[in-house]
Amino acid sequence: MLEGLFQPMHLILVLAIALIVFGPGKLPELGKALGDSIRELKKALNEGGAVSGTQRLSKPGAAEEPGPEGDPRQT
Repeated sequence: MLEGLFQPMHLILVLAIALIVFGPGKLPELGKALGDSIRELKKALNEGGAVSGTQRLSKPGAAEEPGPEGDPRQT
């Protein structure tokens, strides 16, 4: 299905359409913005973040499950 998708003629056609739509002055700016975006994405993926996936998905103010010693708020 995707065997002939990235043939050289197709890529030339896409680049020609982009040149017509955006113009020669805007293409370098778009390329720079795209490169910066990809660089930031890679940087964020490599850092991994200090927040685990469960912490990101939890709602603020949601009650956490008590540990093995029980909930210290219950006295």
